[in-house]
Amino acid sequence: MTSLILKMTDLVNIQGTLDNCCTTTSISERRLTLLDNVAVNRKASQSTRAFAWAPSLFACALISLTLGLAPKADAQAQAQTKQNQKDSQVRQKVIIQSPGQRGIKDTAGNSSTKPNSLNPALFQRKNPDELVLDSAGNLDYRISQGCLRRSLSEDSLPSAVGIDNRAFSEFFKNQTKSFFDRMRGECIPYVVAFGTRNRFNSLSIMNGPIQDAKTEVWTFTPSAFGGFLVQQDYLINESKNLSEIRIPLREVLYDPSKVNDRLPVELIWELNSIIKQIYPEENNSLENTNSVVRMIVDFGDRERWAQIWAVEIIDPSDKEVFASAYWVERSDIPGGFFTGSGESLERSFWTNPLSYRRISRGVGSVRTSSKRPNKNAPTAQAAPPKQSYRAHMGIDYAAPTGTPVFSVANGKIAHLGFNGAFGNLIVIEHPGNYHTYYAHLSNYNVELELGNEVRRGFEIGYVGSTGRSTGPHLHFELRKNGIYVDPYAAKTQLDLWSMRDNESGQLTREILLFGSPTKQ
Repeated sequence: MTSLILKMTDLVNIQGTLDNCCTTTSISERRLTLLDNVAVNRKASQSTRAFAWAPSLFACALISLTLGLAPKADAQAQAQTKQNQKDSQVRQKVIIQSPGQRGIKDTAGNSSTKPNSLNPALFQRKNPDELVLDSAGNLDYRISQGCLRRSLSEDSLPSAVGIDNRAFSEFFKNQTKSFFDRMRGECIPYVVAFGTRNRFNSLSIMNGPIQDAKTEVWTFTPSAFGGFLVQQDYLINESKNLSEIRIPLREVLYDPSKVNDRLPVELIWELNSIIKQIYPEENNSLENTNSVVRMIVDFGDRERWAQIWAVEIIDPSDKEVFASAYWVERSDIPGGFFTGSGESLERSFWTNPLSYRRISRGVGSVRTSSKRPNKNAPTAQAAPPKQSYRAHMGIDYAAPTGTPVFSVANGKIAHLGFNGAFGNLIVIEHPGNYHTYYAHLSNYNVELELGNEVRRGFEIGYVGSTGRSTGPHLHFELRKNGIYVDPYAAKTQLDLWSMRDNESGQLTREILLFGSPTKQ
């Protein structure tokens, strides 16, 4: 019994140990007093037993162990909090556009909890037979241009350029008396457009083959309410935000770095697509000459997209124009490019969202599965396997994983995220109730958010094989009013790639305003 009795000196030592371990400790900048040392009674009797102090010693040890682990746990919690904040910052990243890249506008707001889709109806299936195509397109649209030598009967110009319309000839004569008083040069530059059955669509004339501050263009068009309209434009007003750029043709074809130094990023894809279409195959030797690509470009600002308004392949020595294309702005549907002869280039734009190796599958029926007979089943003769098919609506472009995918036209991000068989999917809404679908992506452009406005040629994602896919490719769809459209079908004549009667005047005036001066 006496062996269990602690001496007074031992008790003092034990109490000192308690004073050292049970001190004030800081945790997360908050002070926690574990024991009031002043209140501890340092008196102890010799009869105090060791087991009386055992609970206190155990509690102190437990507290010391807890305090030793607390800083580690607190550090881990702080590190996890920092990581969560970092991830949140990535998700809520605000993109500040550099002067050279304006292919995206952030109109999505700053909410960090956004749905994947703006419109659930994007994934409703509709019968393709319900599609009603716009019949306003002018399939026989054509353009003629030149420089008519001046004469005493300038008011008879309409008949001289092929317009057989007596009412218009009279209107033209009454309206142009002052125009011809300001003529310069020896010929009158003109561009005239005709539609179905040689119907007059528009006529633009310029006061001489000289482009300067005094240049003016008059454009005549039939009115929808009967009669005719005339519009007067002055080059000095139309060219305020425009710049002329000339790049050797061989550099455009084979040296992209030279183009990157001259154009915004979002215009390079557009320029390459235009050159591929207008570069005349019969003159493929032009690349070995001094031929240049002449462009009229609006570099844009924070309020409007950068835009190519005119592209020409010309011989700088004699100013001969081998090929040309001009941008036509539209309010109700996406704008488009048309050649100097009136041919639309838009079908190609809407079917080339990437640089692909081949088209692996188009619109039609594809095999899904086959039910084979059970080999172990006792049958007299094995039945042939039953084959089932499903509709495949869209175009599959085979390309390596990571190949950049571009928006085929200006629009707004209507869906951004994973969607079943589509895998990683982007849906872009375009004016005119058109939508384009880009499926099976491996990843998205980190700048994109739901609701962003994007420009044609903006890099939106990268080829992959997510969702129901057998290999890396881009599944692309074009829909109008929610109905699948086969853009490669010859019978598919959308207003996207047709010249409408009310747009003809815009094209003829731009050919005179932005094209190379007509040779006299």
